[in-house]
Amino acid sequence: MKKLTLIVCSILIVAFPASSQARKSKRDLQKENEELLKRIARLEEEVAANRADAIDREFIEEELSGENENKISAGLEDFASAGTDTLLSQWYMHRQSNIPGREQFDMDSVVFTTDVPDSVLMKRLEEMNSFITLPFNETVKKFMILYSEKMPDKMSEMMGLAQYYFPLIEETFRRYDIPLELKYVAIIESALNPRAESRVGAKGMWQFMYRTALNYGLRIDSYADERMDPLASMDAAARYFKDAYRIFGDWSLAISSYNCGSGNVNKAIKRAGGRRDFWSIYEYLPRETRGYVPAMVGAMYAFRYANEYGLRPAPMSLPTYVDTFHIHKNLHFSQISEVLGIPVADVRDLNPQYYNDIVPGAHSDEVIRLPFNYSSSFLDMQDSIYRYKADILFATRVEDGRETVDGRPVQTARPSATPQWIYYKVKSGDNLGKIAIKYHTTVKQLKSWNNLKSDRIAIGQRLKVGKR
Repeated sequence: MKKLTLIVCSILIVAFPASSQARKSKRDLQKENEELLKRIARLEEEVAANRADAIDREFIEEELSGENENKISAGLEDFASAGTDTLLSQWYMHRQSNIPGREQFDMDSVVFTTDVPDSVLMKRLEEMNSFITLPFNETVKKFMILYSEKMPDKMSEMMGLAQYYFPLIEETFRRYDIPLELKYVAIIESALNPRAESRVGAKGMWQFMYRTALNYGLRIDSYADERMDPLASMDAAARYFKDAYRIFGDWSLAISSYNCGSGNVNKAIKRAGGRRDFWSIYEYLPRETRGYVPAMVGAMYAFRYANEYGLRPAPMSLPTYVDTFHIHKNLHFSQISEVLGIPVADVRDLNPQYYNDIVPGAHSDEVIRLPFNYSSSFLDMQDSIYRYKADILFATRVEDGRETVDGRPVQTARPSATPQWIYYKVKSGDNLGKIAIKYHTTVKQLKSWNNLKSDRIAIGQRLKVGKR
């Protein structure tokens, strides 16, 4: 950054010498101005390129002093020196892979055989015309066989879920102009299970860790966890992919960073002598990540050629058409189920983000998704639904000195003076994600408190970050 500052100063000195401006014509000044703008544009490009390799050490120190202390032994000290953009630096490291089939086969040592000749597999791989260009080799071949031949029941289940979730993912990814094939990452991460949870705390269909979820604006509180909201989490995943591609310029590397973190990918690139393609850095990636992109190609292959292997989607109870409603009062799933006759399990499947079957509409604007064929009934009977057993389902009482709702302990606020805003002055290197983590809130909440229309903030700006 010091070098760039000196360059900018040099440009300004050359462009605006103190004694010559009065002698120059208007035309000359216009030409100099155009040249100056071009130089500044080039500098901005250089800054953007260098930003991907800059380390925000203060941010990493804060991370290591908090939630991530327990990860140091797993290699996070390497992460602090890997050189990565702070926007992506919170992605969890050394997590257990959720690749379907890994619990059954050791993909590093297993040897699969198939009746399909290699020449046919190679031709099919070429005809897929995927945005991910992977050569046909033994690693890719193993995953192609795994998904197409070795797990028919699991594939049938995932194909059934895909009939509901893939159109939603594709619609989201089109908005962000990213390849639609990235939807298969959700197959590798969770087998399209919005309630999936890993042993290290990653949750949802896209397996977001807590800090990364907050950094991408997902809400996590006592009532809801948007990591398990299929629509909210797929939007966050799309933004992550777009950010990762902006840094690495390669979709295979962007996908790899989704699994092991951009720090590990940057480290692998450096060890590979700066080469920036998947197979060049393959041996330098964490063991689990090496199979991550080939597994995605294997899943794509199995979905594409399902008919050739006799694979059929299993019937799923998820409705084809769904309506979304905004809720401004507390609403219990049992109220919806018992008044409208919708099985409560169906309401849960469509709204997995809510804890304890409660939509906390009295606290904030919430949404609930219901089967389309119940839309009219819900609109016509809303008053009756809200009143139904409300005094029982939302009864507040004290047990053993603790306040409870529906038999579950809840936190209560003590009476106090009028809360006062806490302000924070933006300094160099800050971004909304970093500030949100520091003050235990979300980017979405910061933008709301400060009426921000974008994520852009300025040095010296005062932001509301919470209340005392």
